[in-house]
Amino acid sequence: MASYIIRRLALMLPTLFGILLINFLVIQAAPGGPVERSLAQIQGIGGQTTLSGSAGDLSAASAASGPGYRGSQGLSAELVAEIEKQYGFDKPASERFWDMMTQFARFDLGSSFYRDIPVIDLVLEKLPVSLSLGLWSTLLIYLIAVPLGIRKAHRPGSRFDVWSSGAIIVAYAIPGFLLALLLIIVFAGGSYWQWFPMQGLSSENAAELGWFARALDYAHHLVLPTICLTLGGLATLTLFTRNSFLEELQKPYVLTARAKGASERRVLWGHVFRNAMLIIIAGLPATLFGILFTGAFLIEIIFNLDGLGLLSYESVINRDYPVIFGTLFLFTLMGMLLRLLGDLCYRWVDPRIDFSKAGA
Repeated sequence: MASYIIRRLALMLPTLFGILLINFLVIQAAPGGPVERSLAQIQGIGGQTTLSGSAGDLSAASAASGPGYRGSQGLSAELVAEIEKQYGFDKPASERFWDMMTQFARFDLGSSFYRDIPVIDLVLEKLPVSLSLGLWSTLLIYLIAVPLGIRKAHRPGSRFDVWSSGAIIVAYAIPGFLLALLLIIVFAGGSYWQWFPMQGLSSENAAELGWFARALDYAHHLVLPTICLTLGGLATLTLFTRNSFLEELQKPYVLTARAKGASERRVLWGHVFRNAMLIIIAGLPATLFGILFTGAFLIEIIFNLDGLGLLSYESVINRDYPVIFGTLFLFTLMGMLLRLLGDLCYRWVDPRIDFSKAGA
């Protein structure tokens, strides 16, 4: 087991390096950047840029664009050079990438260009919102999907199995952002009922409330976002659970248990449950990670929740490269560690599993 963990940890390094390198190259090729954004703001263009903006040489872009290049009109070369130096773009791309990787090796994620706050502090500031949203959604998904999947597996092909499969597949087919808009229109005062708040995490008078009333107010604001995330992950886990239990119910040890006179309840919960739950338990870390750092992205933007999804969106819009790459590094590392944790959950649930013989 120790050798398997060491191999997996060693493979994380080139994987992380490759992901950061590819994203760095893509951003270098993309138009716009913090330098161009600052120049546009100085000239009163409102942040709109028309520059080639590969994150690098502004003077080269100016020369290539000729007199029509708007980024340097009316600005001295000294000012442009000073802005480039301020954002670190006076260095070649290869040197900037190396500096970024050496920073990350020390777990120094840098500071935001525009907020003058360390990236790690920004992440820690926004994490509680995304974490509470992700934990509640994951908890509801497992509390609903696992019993529902077991019930469907216990009576495959029944009327309940058919209509419940149809219902969850229809719910899964609805995009999360469309469901969010629908819930706002119906339940948040868009056109019908005003049962839940439309956006934010607290009411205007939250500071005047007691701690219990504030907790209820916070939960009230999370109801609609949690419903969106829960319905999105419900179908996959339900069908996963159903198929896992159906597969186990066809195995010889189940027939043996029944031949010995064991009741269906004993067969299902005493024999099948442990083996069938292997893959379900192992998927828990990946499910939580997916909801935290991918599924909640659009939901946080639509409901204006000040979490990691909204932070990532704003950093991309503002070309805040330290936040973009810092969060990318952190989330990628966490994702790989959670996948390793998921594999170790297999061993914890079933000690018969030996990764050292799998050649992984």
